Amino acid sequence: LDEVFGDQITTLYSSRDNLLKALAKADLVIGCVLLAPGREAPKLVKREDLKVMKKGAVVVDIVVDQGGCFETTHPTTHADPVYEVDGVMHYCVANIPGSVPRTSTEALVNSTLSYGLKLTTKGLAAACHEDPGLMFGLNTYDGKCTFAAVAEALHLDYYDPATLL
Repeated sequence: LDEVFGDQITTLYSSRDNLLKALAKADLVIGCVLLAPGREAPKLVKREDLKVMKKGAVVVDIVVDQGGCFETTHPTTHADPVYEVDGVMHYCVANIPGSVPRTSTEALVNSTLSYGLKLTTKGLAAACHEDPGLMFGLNTYDGKCTFAAVAEALHLDYYDPATLL
């Protein structure tokens, strides 16, 4: 990032000390930390950390669907998108793309159409065996959880999809 953007942005090593220093200066913090799809996001910003932030600062939690990366996150809606905790405004809409439904639908279709076509022409088992991306995206099959991170997060038994298909 430093090579691409030069002095237009500041990059920092991820550490607790650097996080607190950045929070103290920030007007806006966008949380988008995700360790793995299906797993709960780590809570990087604790409630007590809000005390170092400016009153009126805003936090946006992009990973609210995975539990959020702010300890003070709870899901909101487009109808009632914000709430305040300790002087810091929170925007934690669980379906942010829903604010631009046509654009987000077109983007989703553009990125998933090829998978849908493979599934309809080859069938689930053949398509998944031929395409590792499809196999990796399979979360459940025949009532069994086939995604390890989801199984872990929901305390379910995990089944290898390759052995079920």
